[in-house]
Amino acid sequence: MDGIGDLLFRHHTRIVFGPGALASLPDEVRALGASRALVVCDPGITRLGLADRVAEALATGGVESWRFDALSENPRDAECCAAASAASHGLGADVIIGLGGGSAMDAAKAAAALVTNGGTVKDWEDPRQLEREPLPLVCIPTTAGTGSEVTFVAVITDEVGHYKMALRGTGLAPRVAIVDPELTLSLPPALTAATGMDALAHAIEAYTCKKANPITDALALKAVALIAANLSTAVHHGADLEARSATLLGSTMAGMAFGNSTVGAVHCVGEALGGLYDTPHGVAIAVFLPAVFRFNSAADLARHADVAKAMGVDAAAGDPAALAELGAAAIERLMADVDIPRLADLPGVDPADFDELARVSAGFSVSQMNPREIAAADYLAILHETYRTD
Repeated sequence: MDGIGDLLFRHHTRIVFGPGALASLPDEVRALGASRALVVCDPGITRLGLADRVAEALATGGVESWRFDALSENPRDAECCAAASAASHGLGADVIIGLGGGSAMDAAKAAAALVTNGGTVKDWEDPRQLEREPLPLVCIPTTAGTGSEVTFVAVITDEVGHYKMALRGTGLAPRVAIVDPELTLSLPPALTAATGMDALAHAIEAYTCKKANPITDALALKAVALIAANLSTAVHHGADLEARSATLLGSTMAGMAFGNSTVGAVHCVGEALGGLYDTPHGVAIAVFLPAVFRFNSAADLARHADVAKAMGVDAAAGDPAALAELGAAAIERLMADVDIPRLADLPGVDPADFDELARVSAGFSVSQMNPREIAAADYLAILHETYRTD
């Protein structure tokens, strides 16, 4: 972006951040005028005891709650409908709490929308806008990854079409985000790595995409710096609360950034891969980040050099082209350090599918916001390059 022109920045979520922030949950729910909560999470969150911790916190403030945890790793349309139905049973929930990673929070957003608007997720797929305000929503991330606690989009898998569809609109923004690093301490190393790389991709694409603006720039570059400096420690020393806090804050800031700018080709090809093979989102995004970073850098060397510097590359290491290449190499080193798997090693991945994956990738609307013009043929080349060089 050259100079400062007109811009729009939207933020609709009250953020309560810090170790122990979960204790504020009942007061925040009460402030919304609510007293009956449905907690939407996945079975892993239940097994870890985090859902019980949330229920106990709510009970201390006199908030009744029940739980829906029948979610897949990538939430399905039917599961969101079932969560909406669970919210309406008995006395009926007057608030929904999304607890977990991006999948659980996105499912909670969809359920909150369906409670008041009816129908299925498919009925409200972007660009159709919701007609009624969703049920009030509070999100509590347990990963430093998606930033879904501050965004106004929900990505849900269409089981029939085997693709990721989106609900979009400011009404989907959580009213409150309880961002407590203590809830990420139990996240295993592989999930810490995958979700952290997803957050890094959010920040990088928010800074380099065509819709970037000065506010998103500030958030995105700070997020890159926080995540790049702390993700390895969070992965290899998971009890380090300082590293966990830094990566979680970086993830939330990246969510605020890309929610107001957008993402680009990394997410297009990653979503295509995840839709076809049900690949975990963070891994599907991470594997393509270096190749897309190199592809895009030619379109804006200065911005890609800025990202490199935010990742810790010495600003005196060369001209913008050299810095951009060093940035790509820094991303690759970080991925190797936190054990992100290779594209060729992911279950089900078959080069025979690459033509279709390239076609689907090019069809995503945000592909047009990529800093460099990109077509199906370019995505195909990126797929083969990543598969070959991983």
